[in-house]
Amino acid sequence: MNVWILALIIFAIAATMTMTGRGGGNFYVLAIALSGISMHVAATTGQIVLIASSLTATIFFGKQKVTDWKLVFLIGGMTLISAFLGGFFSDIFGGRLLKIVFAILIFIASILMLKPVKSGPKNKSKYRMSIKSGDIIYQVNLFLFIPIVLITGFVSGMVGISGGSFLVPLMVLAVGVPMHIAVGTSTTLVMITATAGFLGHLSTGHFEPNIAIPLAAAGALGGFLGTRLTLKINPKKLKLIFALTSLIAALIMVINVCN
Repeated sequence: MNVWILALIIFAIAATMTMTGRGGGNFYVLAIALSGISMHVAATTGQIVLIASSLTATIFFGKQKVTDWKLVFLIGGMTLISAFLGGFFSDIFGGRLLKIVFAILIFIASILMLKPVKSGPKNKSKYRMSIKSGDIIYQVNLFLFIPIVLITGFVSGMVGISGGSFLVPLMVLAVGVPMHIAVGTSTTLVMITATAGFLGHLSTGHFEPNIAIPLAAAGALGGFLGTRLTLKINPKKLKLIFALTSLIAALIMVINVCN
């Protein structure tokens, strides 16, 4: 596939996916891999596109004050290391295995986002930590939160996806973060995870600038458009868009693996 046609596809993906807080990493890798590029190069290229698209979105969401910086530092510190390790060790795994892991985890994330958000006070536990952000108090179950975040970072870095596909459900369903705040926060986390994952992949020699640079430019432009659509969409619709697009990505990758 011509790289400029692929760039147009990446632009459309970035505009659509950025508004759900994922940056579109799962679809970037999917589109690049289906264009005939090897899975390892697709994963590396997907990370650099994520960095470009999430950077423009992070600047916008920061100005709109829909980013929870406490959660950014809490989650980002853990994913920074685990995403780098995922990218670094990705060369150990075959491309087919990466596709299978990708499909399974994205499918799980899409199903989780179809669940209604439970409200009400959380049970007290020695593993639970309270985080106050403005007028909102989040209850974080560290026993579940820490391993999920670490695994998310590692798998995201390994497969070349944004991590938002798992971090948004984690924040919305497990912590109780409002959807728009989760999207804004996840976008910043996507940039952190993508940067760490890209550096890990870079050490394996799978970076091809002639492919990555035009696709990164397209991702940045798409991210610029997508962020402006986010705050105009109802949170329930955002959850539904998140779930359905994740499910589509998982199904397409399964079909690709089987062929």
